Amino acid sequence: MTVALAQHRVEAGRVDANVDRAVAAVERAAEEGADLVCLPEMFNVGYFAFDAYARHAEPIDGPTLERVGDAAADHGVAVQAGSVVEDLAASADAGFDTPEPDGLANASVFLDREGELQAVYRKQHLFGYDSAENQLLTPGESLPTVEFEGFTVGMTTCYDLRFPELYRELADAGVSLVLVPSAWPYPRVEHWRTLPRSRAIENLTYVAAVNGSGEMGDDELVGRSTVYDPWGTPIATCDDDPELVTASLSPSRVESVREEFPALRDRRL
Repeated sequence: MTVALAQHRVEAGRVDANVDRAVAAVERAAEEGADLVCLPEMFNVGYFAFDAYARHAEPIDGPTLERVGDAAADHGVAVQAGSVVEDLAASADAGFDTPEPDGLANASVFLDREGELQAVYRKQHLFGYDSAENQLLTPGESLPTVEFEGFTVGMTTCYDLRFPELYRELADAGVSLVLVPSAWPYPRVEHWRTLPRSRAIENLTYVAAVNGSGEMGDDELVGRSTVYDPWGTPIATCDDDPELVTASLSPSRVESVREEFPALRDRRL
């Protein structure tokens, strides 16, 4: 299975331009043979555009994810659609289960090759350090998984990387690939290199961490989208410029690593 991490430029509050870039990345990835394309966190509005969150909030079946779903269906590729600011009341009105009846959430979705919704993950750990996220958004409560191309796929988002217990829960659910859309800024480059790699090593699983690119006000994203194998070895990566990072993954690789090094079976807690 070929995964493509679409590290594209994300401009604060410029939803149409940002979604155009995301759709173009899906198209390019499909042309290059990808089976699954992953987009960055808040790829439409921009993570640090806090004053634009309420203005650009959408339900799960809103225009941003509709466009991405159409691109998935047109090109026969699955898409882990980064994340968007979700209008929980509008999603609830549309029949989706939500953690609260109203408010906003940081919502990531998995769309299959037909563009159909397979799972919604709402970021559980909301960033407070120099960020308004934990004041503006409602944390998620569920941890869904998706079966795709022989993998059990889990999703987390950015700051979640600092909470290893979340990834252990995914491992207990049989997850063999974790997708992590992010908006990780400078100067915390070493954290970005270390945390997803650690989650891969601890859980003997693939971790695909996709970041955005570019500046948003005083903040600049570090890029460096990377796929880690179950040993924690980077098998595809880039710098901080826009890039499409691709890697070939195999479910049997996870099985063989876990058989060779059975650390998960040696747990006492």
